[in-house]
Amino acid sequence: MKLHQLAKAAVALTVAGGVMLALAGNGMAAEKKVRWKMASWFPSKLTQLGTLGRRLEDRIKLVSGGTFKIKFFEPNALIPAKGCFDAVGEGSVDACWSTTGYWYGKEPALAMFTAVPFGPAAGEYLAWFYFGGGNELMDEIYAKHGLKSVQCGIIAPEASGWFRKEINSVDDLKGLKMRFYGLGAKVMEKLGVSTQLIAGGDIFPALERGSIDATEFSMPAIDLKLGFYQIAKHYYFPGWHQQATMFELLMNKKKYEALSETHRAQIDAVCGDNIRYGLAEGEAIQGKALAELKSKGVTIHKWSPEILAKLEAAWGEVVAEHEASSPTFKKVWASYSSFRDGYKEWKDLGYLK
Repeated sequence: MKLHQLAKAAVALTVAGGVMLALAGNGMAAEKKVRWKMASWFPSKLTQLGTLGRRLEDRIKLVSGGTFKIKFFEPNALIPAKGCFDAVGEGSVDACWSTTGYWYGKEPALAMFTAVPFGPAAGEYLAWFYFGGGNELMDEIYAKHGLKSVQCGIIAPEASGWFRKEINSVDDLKGLKMRFYGLGAKVMEKLGVSTQLIAGGDIFPALERGSIDATEFSMPAIDLKLGFYQIAKHYYFPGWHQQATMFELLMNKKKYEALSETHRAQIDAVCGDNIRYGLAEGEAIQGKALAELKSKGVTIHKWSPEILAKLEAAWGEVVAEHEASSPTFKKVWASYSSFRDGYKEWKDLGYLK
């Protein structure tokens, strides 16, 4: 190629490159900037439960190049944490970092999308949710309230309780006042426990005052931070009520639908990454936390097979009552149970016991 031809080719490439950059720049400029306020049920510094929400804020800003920002607000800074459902549905707050189980009082079936007593570990739970109909059922329920939710985190199994005294039989549970969460609380009530749902930061004072006798909250690394070991020295496993726990980004449906396809895809991508991050982190940090709890005089217990059997029988009663009283719960339970029945052979064949 002659010199003048090379020069012409270079000019053409430069012009084409400039046009492409201009188009790309215009595309970026055309992406509408979105600024959301996100209330939270959990404080930002609380291991996993809050830090995953703060991570969502950071990652959305990063992957969107700053065109989409979701500002995290501490519990009660914008609205009372318990008011998220109504405030987000009405649009007075754009979003909330929470779990579906906190909205049991609005719709009992929503608790099925956070944690299920005697339910599956994370892999099976996610399989049902994304490929067994769970996500579609959750969308259907929330849509009636003007809400849209995206699962945005998952953590490993929880412990099932801190007690001042050793529990040797279900009779030892009768009459206890205990902080307990979600559907598991209904099981404990069947065994004579008086349950109440208390926010994480209020549990220690309640234990200290004696307004509750026992509590469950989360996993060792999280419970350690809240200091329950200072009052209750008996720590029980496994967390039969929460073998995996999912967290949500709860959004106003109209505002979610007004987002560009790009911003909606960014929510999906960041929340999917948060699920990966939360599960891996949760599994990684428990051993060290357990060692530290033991060094502080905590006695680690495992429920006997007899006690677990009675808890599971009580769960069966709770399910039957919810199916009878709520067509929506019955529909969700049927989907969940059908998936687990089909999954069972694969689980038995594919995994070590």
